[in-house]
Amino acid sequence: MHIRPLNSEDQKIWQNLWVGYLDYYQVELSDTVTQDVWRRLLDDADPLSGFVAENDGKVIGFTHYFLHGTTWFPTSYCYLEDLYVDPSIRSSGAGRALIKAVEEAAKSQGAAKLYWHTDKQNETAQALYNKVATLSDYIRYEVKL
Repeated sequence: MHIRPLNSEDQKIWQNLWVGYLDYYQVELSDTVTQDVWRRLLDDADPLSGFVAENDGKVIGFTHYFLHGTTWFPTSYCYLEDLYVDPSIRSSGAGRALIKAVEEAAKSQGAAKLYWHTDKQNETAQALYNKVATLSDYIRYEVKL
């Protein structure tokens, strides 16, 4: 297993995994949004970043994250927004390794906290998350704009 930053050569396999991720959550995004996400992931001026997991030279998963300011600490927090591993190779350690890579990137940039959300129905992801992080007591509210 090898974890590395996303690069421009990953676009096709990333897009295939991205479609699988969106399908899992039953979300449809326009091609424009997907293209914009990809562009932002490769733009050093954008806070959105990503890693891929490779197994035997094949990309099998990805994660996206960004650092943001906070009023509760002098530096920043890191939000892990997306994490996806090809279902055929889950439980291989790829998800854990991708989280660890984000954790290390956040630490190296001085972040005080790494956090993320998941769907309450996603018990597969929660089984991993319960091993690598602490479930908080916070409840999330949204206003769609």
